[in-house]
Amino acid sequence: MKTNKILLLLLFLTAEIAFCQTSVSKEIFGQVLEQSTTIEGVNIINNTTQITAVSDANGMFSIVVKEGDVLVFSAVNLEPFKYRITAGDLSKNLVVKMTAKEIELKEVVVNENSDITAENLGIIPYGQKKYTPAERKLYTANSTSVDKLLNTISGRTAMLKKEMKVEEKETLFRKMEYLFDENYYTERLKIPAEDIKGFQLYCIENSEFAVSLNTKNKTMSMFLITDLARKYLIILENEK
Repeated sequence: MKTNKILLLLLFLTAEIAFCQTSVSKEIFGQVLEQSTTIEGVNIINNTTQITAVSDANGMFSIVVKEGDVLVFSAVNLEPFKYRITAGDLSKNLVVKMTAKEIELKEVVVNENSDITAENLGIIPYGQKKYTPAERKLYTANSTSVDKLLNTISGRTAMLKKEMKVEEKETLFRKMEYLFDENYYTERLKIPAEDIKGFQLYCIENSEFAVSLNTKNKTMSMFLITDLARKYLIILENEK
């Protein structure tokens, strides 16, 4: 009978020690990524203890946790993410992959009286292709075989094509200014204020980024502009 009591006491003490070991808090280290890009400024909170942390420029963070705690990751442009700490997480670096929010871009309204159009007024037929000023000049320059020949010889067609390229770049510039304010460049991307215009030009020269602007894919634009900013900062550093 006495032996049974001793065994029960030993089992109780063993279980108590195991419980205490699993409940010990420990500081762990981790990194936050969005796809393969490190993310700065992500807020991390331990839901159990309310301890908080913020990821640095390399996406790194540290926070005190124990097994079973739930960490909540959040940022303005990312979907919230929850993660429950396991025993294995206490002995390794934690890698957290978050997802960018899908943000529908707002349309820029140029003509507030959208019901009044050339089609509604009967000036042009419905469904007819609409040309920009540069496109109209190029179309006119190539409207007949004689015009095409004369303008090719004179170089006017080449000039009009350049004008169209400039017009396309101006459109992309306006879209960038609409999507990203100055603080985004200086605080998030670390681009010096005096180099923002140069960086914008560098971005729109990138065909993949230009496509993301034209298709209104803000998630892709944000992903690409982060990588372009890193490359541009290297260029600025090499120019010093």
